[in-house]
Formats: sequence, C-alpha cells, structure tokens
Amino acid sequence: MPELIESPASIPVPGGKQIDEYVGRVVSGTDSVSVAVMTAPPGWDEPAQAPAFDEVTLVLEGVVRVAFDGTTIEVRAGQALLTRAGELVRYSTGDAGARYVAVCVPAFSPDTANRQD
Repeated sequence: MPELIESPASIPVPGGKQIDEYVGRVVSGTDSVSVAVMTAPPGWDEPAQAPAFDEVTLVLEGVVRVAFDGTTIEVRAGQALLTRAGELVRYSTGDAGARYVAVCVPAFSPDTANRQD
C-alpha cells in the first residue's frame, strides 16, 4: 500500500547543515533507500568518508564540492553526481552554500557513512 510522507524528519547536524529526510531509517523505517533534502551553509564541510552505500547528489541551488583521489568536482545546480560505496569522498560547499537532494542505496546511517575523525 502506498505510504504518504506528510513531512520530513528534520535532523540537525554539526556545522549548521540541515537534513530533511523524506524516506529512510528515521522517518519511514526504510533500510533499502533514503531520500533527503540537505541545506548546507556557506563554507560548510564534513570529514572524509567511505560510505557503505551508493549516493546520488542532485544539486538544486549553489555548489557542492566533492573531493576524492586528489581532485575536486564542483556539482552545480541542475547537475548530479553518483558516488559508489567504498569510495573515499569529502563534501563541502562554496561561498553561497547549497541545497541538494541526497539519495542513498541502501539507506544512510551514521554508522555506515564511515566518516573519518
């Protein structure tokens, strides 16, 4: 039976980024996929990670920078990037911040993000 998600679960994280999860472990108890809208402030970044999930990053506004293997890709509004499970990546934003959709398969969890300290 279809399940209407009336509103996301808002999950604040360090550094001022806001996660609004529409489907995933928190809001719907879904382990197979997560879909969230991320709002990251200007100059935001997070530690490098080698997640145990594939992730599609679809940028709606601003720029998301993804560093890997000594290079950085700038993903701009209207573009998307697919990263595969096990790839070491580091996400950040530019001076304008960013708003983007993250789709993770299987669903995101802090434990499977494998963030470096």
